[in-house]
Parts: sequence; structure tokens; C-alpha cells
Amino acid sequence: MTQLIAGPMATLSHEAFRRLVEKFGGPDEWYTEMINAPTLMQKGPFEKYYLMNGPAPQKIVWQLTSKEADSMAAAVAVLAPLGGIGIDLNMGCSAPEIVHSGAGIAWMLKPRQETFAMVRGVKAAIEKSAPAFRLSAKLRLGAENFKEEDFYDFCEGLCDSGVQRLVLHPRAQREKLARPPRRYFAQRLAERLKPRGVQVIYNGNVKDATSAQTALKECPTCAGLMISRAAVQKPWIFAQLRGELFGKPGNFGQTQVAGGAADNGLQGLNGGRVDLMQTGLDYIELLQEYQPPEFFKSRMQRFFSYYCDNFTFGHYIKSKMLNAATPQEAQDTFRAYFDEQPSDRYLAQQTKL
Repeated sequence: MTQLIAGPMATLSHEAFRRLVEKFGGPDEWYTEMINAPTLMQKGPFEKYYLMNGPAPQKIVWQLTSKEADSMAAAVAVLAPLGGIGIDLNMGCSAPEIVHSGAGIAWMLKPRQETFAMVRGVKAAIEKSAPAFRLSAKLRLGAENFKEEDFYDFCEGLCDSGVQRLVLHPRAQREKLARPPRRYFAQRLAERLKPRGVQVIYNGNVKDATSAQTALKECPTCAGLMISRAAVQKPWIFAQLRGELFGKPGNFGQTQVAGGAADNGLQGLNGGRVDLMQTGLDYIELLQEYQPPEFFKSRMQRFFSYYCDNFTFGHYIKSKMLNAATPQEAQDTFRAYFDEQPSDRYLAQQTKL
């Protein structure tokens, strides 16, 4: 069965968010937000929060970023004792500050031998410290002037250097999300690498059952679908897709929130419903338990900038939530919205989730 995988998102793919999603029935794998390898090796004050592996350590893929090959290899020994599935190399982030630092998609733009040497170094570190770990890379198509055959050759070079899985977001470096992803690149890459036993995961614009079905139809050789932003708006999306696409309902039933058991999540596919207010409040509670106070505001802002798209007056409540300075203020603001708009609170199962 096609895997459903949660993509890495800066300030979002942390343990609080994972716990929120897992209570509905989470993904098959969790990619962490990018871990800056040099900062990790320097034992920065917040690095322990990037190393939290709950609530499902067996599903964790640790994503590393750095401009330095040596620090990426050295980080493997730190991550190995924490368990998980493997290491992912971030070669796809196109944020200007990341690219200018020499990380992210910059690894696709450097001399190939430099990039392949970095991969071989990380692979050697895995064989030494965590031989069961899988090595993967998440990438884009390259710069705007990339050549198709050059892209495939680059990917084959990664595999020759030790990469065992590729996650492809089929857009070029500066292509905006408004432009449709070029899925045929993912399919062609998957066909090309299949004889090697290397899997390709498709990533891009999967946000509901319809878009997932389109991706599966156009990329039938890909081994999985990676979902990122849509999981923030709809934390139940993995359970929804598992049921709608494969007839396998998620891990429904009594949901667990900070503080104990509750029956306010998605209660199943038969007449269940999502309590949208409680889900948002749960996130704020989990954030306080699993993230440091210095991160509260940015993590709240990032989450609610997507989650509020569920609501009738989404722009209004989004603006209010982005201005909330503390978790208590955010909770009070969120509850007040549902006092004004009680019809927005529940999302029934028969509604298209």
C-alpha cells in the first residue's frame, strides 16, 4: 500500500504537532523539521527540542541541514541512539537565507563531486553508528535552467553514493507554490530508479482525497505521498486518506489530549465528527508541554496561519490568533471565536474532510 508520509516543516514538525496528529491516526512516517547539524554538534540550548522523538519513535526520519559535509556526518552519531527509520538530507529548501548559507537546494547547485562526497560521508557514518538507518534525500528539480537528463543523472549519482530513497518536490528552485507541480518528473524518476531498488516519494499539492488520487494516478510507480501544509490545516488528513483511498480507517476512538482522556476528536468514520475548537486548544496545550516558552509564539502563529482556514471567518480569527502574545491569550481568543460562531465548531464526518 502506498505510504502516507508527513513532510518536514520548519517550526511545525515538532513533537507537539506530531502528538496532535497521531491522536487521529497519524502518517506512516514523520520527517522532522530540519536539524541544523553544526548547531546540534555545538549543543545549542534548544537542540534537545529538535531531538524529541515522540509519540512514535519508530516512525521518525531525522532531517539534517548544513553547508558543511563534516557536521552532517558527525550528527549521525548523535541521532543514532534516538531510534527511528533513518536520516534525510535536505537538498530541497529554497528559502533564500538557507540557499545563501550553502545548505538546502544549494547542494544541488554545488559541484557534483562535492555533493556526492558529502553523501558518502553521511552514509559511512550511518554504517558505523546506525546500520539499520535508511539514507534519503529530499530535493527539487534544481535551478530554473535545469536539464531533464542532468537531473536524472544527479539523482543516480546520489544513489551511487548511498542514497536509498528520494523525495521529490517537482518544482524548480524559484517556482512558487501557485504553479502546479510537474508530477511526471516524479513518475519518470521512479521508473528509472526502480531497477536499483530505490524508492521515490512524491511531494507537492496533496491536500485532500481528490488531489491524492490525482497524484497516485499520475505517479503510480512512486512508493508514497508526502503531505505537509495540508496536515496543519487538517490534522486528521492521514486518517481521512487512509480510509478514503485504501479503505483502512485510522487509529480512531478515544483521543488523548494533554491532561487526560477526552472524546472531542474524530471519533471514527461512522457518524464521527471533529471538534475544531478543542483540536486547536489541544495544540496550544501540547505546545506548552513539548516546546520551550521561547518557541510558543512562533509555533502558535505558524500553526494557526493554516488551521484557521477551516473557519467561515478564517481571515478574522487568523489575524486575532497571529497577534496573541501568550498561550493563555491564544486560548481565550480561540474560545471567544466559537462563542460568536458556534456553527463553526464541529466538522461532521459526512462533510468532505
